[in-house]
Amino acid sequence: MKRAYPIIMTNGKNHIVVYIPDFDINTQGADIADAMKMARDAIGLVGIDMQDDGLELPCATDIEQLKAKDGIISFVDVDFGEYRRKYEMRSVKKNCTIPSWLNYEAEKHHINFSETLQNALMEQLQIKR
Repeated sequence: MKRAYPIIMTNGKNHIVVYIPDFDINTQGADIADAMKMARDAIGLVGIDMQDDGLELPCATDIEQLKAKDGIISFVDVDFGEYRRKYEMRSVKKNCTIPSWLNYEAEKHHINFSETLQNALMEQLQIKR
């Protein structure tokens, strides 16, 4: 799911400071491009944590409601599904059941069960790495 959120960038002492009002978080970057990248990363991280906790992602604040004294208001887009695939690489153990004869054949051919299940799930869900 791809969404765009407003960010407010202001000049800090040594960095561009970014405030992300819809998540009430801050980050910073070396320059505007880096600040936008860091904002995207912060939103992605907090967003997938919220999803994992069963919380709804916030709706984007209307840009007309935002004020930026000595700052820049911009938008950052985040594809939460892509972010999760790219950065969340922790493994989750799943228990599955297969017939004994199939297990025997797969082990005889040195099949990697985890890799095979991952490939089958990605094919079923039409997801590319």
